Formats: sequence, C-alpha cells, structure tokens
Amino acid sequence: MRPRILTLANQKGGVGKTTTAINLATALAAIGERVLIVDIDPQGNASTGIGVERSTRQYSAYDLMTGEVELEEAILHTNVPNVAIVPSTMDLLGLELAIAEEKDRAYRLRNALDNAGSLYHEGKPITYILVDCPPSLNLLTINALAAADAVLVPMQCEFFALEGLSQLLQTIEQIKTNLNPNLYVQGVIMTMFDKRNNLSMQVLDDVRAHLGELVYDTVIPRNVRLSEAPSYGKPALLYDLKCAGSQAYLRLATEVIKRERRLKAA
Repeated sequence: MRPRILTLANQKGGVGKTTTAINLATALAAIGERVLIVDIDPQGNASTGIGVERSTRQYSAYDLMTGEVELEEAILHTNVPNVAIVPSTMDLLGLELAIAEEKDRAYRLRNALDNAGSLYHEGKPITYILVDCPPSLNLLTINALAAADAVLVPMQCEFFALEGLSQLLQTIEQIKTNLNPNLYVQGVIMTMFDKRNNLSMQVLDDVRAHLGELVYDTVIPRNVRLSEAPSYGKPALLYDLKCAGSQAYLRLATEVIKRERRLKAA
C-alpha cells in the first residue's frame, strides 16, 4: 500500500514548520508508524535538526527531483527509530532553473514518489511521508502540494497569522483545480502558543472562529526545549520526552492518525 503523503506548508517563515516536520515524524514513529521525511527546503533545517551531517548527504531532494537518482538511493537512515529522510542541500536553490523548461516540472516530486509503496524501513513498509517545504510559494512548494494527499498548515499564534493563510488556501485551491484534484487541508496547527500572553489566546480564538474544526485541538506551546533540540541534532522527543512541546507533538500525532482514519471510513 502506498504511504500517505502529508505536506507541511506555509509561505511565512518562522512558524514552526520544520520543528513540526521533525517532531511529528518522531511522534508518529513512536506510536507505531514508519515515516520518511522529504526535506525540500534549501536551508536543510529538517535534515540538520534530525542529525544528518551535511558531509553525509551524497544525494539530496535535488537529485531526486531532477531524476538523477531513484528514491531508494536518496534515502538516509537517521538516529530516530522508524524515521528516514531524503535530505536537502543548497542545490535545491537551482532546481527551478534546472527544470523550468520541462513539461512535468510541477510533478517532479510526485513522479519521484511513485514507487513509495514498495519502500521498506527497518523491515516494514513506510506508512507516512512528510514533506517539509521552504517558506515561500515557489516551484518547490507547488511540487510538494501536487504530490500530497493532504496539507498540514503550521501557524504561529501571532497578530498577522490569518493574513498569510488566505493566500496559502487560495494557492491550495489553484493546485486542486489544475494539478491535484484530491488535495485537501487536513488541518491547521497552532504553534508557539503562550498561555500567559493575551494575544496568543486572542489569535487562537480568532483562528478557531474562522476555521472551526480545521484547527487541531492540540496547540504547540512556546517551549525552550523545542528550540534547543535542533542544535543537538535531535527531535525534542529524543532530547526531552517529558517537556511540554514533546507531549504536545505526541497528542498531535494521535489527532493526525484519527483524522486519517475518519477519512478512510468516509
């Protein structure tokens, strides 16, 4: 069976997208899933944050999307049980130029993931692929949306949170119309929530009023341990399982699985 492909997208930077990719992958793995992260952000923070040294990245998502290598060749094991990664390198900055003239330029990632159903990690089939996007609506993000079954949107609890969301939802609708008719938004993840801050509470209430059940019940708190973990090349769940951030991502993973099951039942 083909793994479910979930793309994490938001054109705003600093919303906790990569933190969510790393920790949601680890949390899903902790509850029995096998996860592949595909890092298509040229900054490569998801690759670094999960402990993959730049010197070990022989192939990257660039090689995968230009057709230089097959998916199996691009995958690296990580120190996180049941989590593998297709890492990023700065080469991705040149991808748009490299494939600009190609007819299938919006489908490069989808085509590269076509054989994902035959992927095994530690002897068992991969069940989820999480794609970490750059903080922009460029060809890389379009590829990630064209390849995805569903989108997860991390959104910071700040004053302008809703402003960028309408543009992203518009883009998702365009992708749905022109490239990927089955695409849908699985949910919006509110990140960097500070319960001591009235503005955080107000933003959360506003977003829930606008988007209703689209917003996950789980809110990711502003948490020092979440911020520290990437500098040790570890997800927060391995760095400090008991911290508030790690516990929130475990709850989020459970919600994501529940929404997936509801979808299958429907």
